Amino acid sequence: MGESGASLVSGLNCTRRGLDGRLAFYPNWIPLPDMATTPLTAVEIDEALRALPDWKLERDALAKEFKFGGFREALSFMVRVGFEAEAMNHHPEWTNVYNRVAIRLNTHDAGDKVTAKDIELAQRFQNISWVG
Repeated sequence: MGESGASLVSGLNCTRRGLDGRLAFYPNWIPLPDMATTPLTAVEIDEALRALPDWKLERDALAKEFKFGGFREALSFMVRVGFEAEAMNHHPEWTNVYNRVAIRLNTHDAGDKVTAKDIELAQRFQNISWVG
């Protein structure tokens, strides 16, 4: 699989280029073909969440609320991470109210469970965020 594929394998690291051409480091992830449809175990999700500040598992989805300085910042974040989601063909459930963006990630093709594709997209969002 190409840039968008990744799944948890302890002890390995992967560096890839994002849409902006910058290198992004994804610890403990390597490409595997079944990442989009194989739900992760609770242990795999817990391990991945350690590298994703303030992300939580809520109702079979990764969830986080980002709080920005104002509406323009929140909107610019949504536009920027939207390009990452589109590049992965993996689209978040999200809401925006003024300066807040709430995001939920799970994979419909995996029975609405969390997969490595969700972890990868959360990591990309986290790497782009300037508010934590």
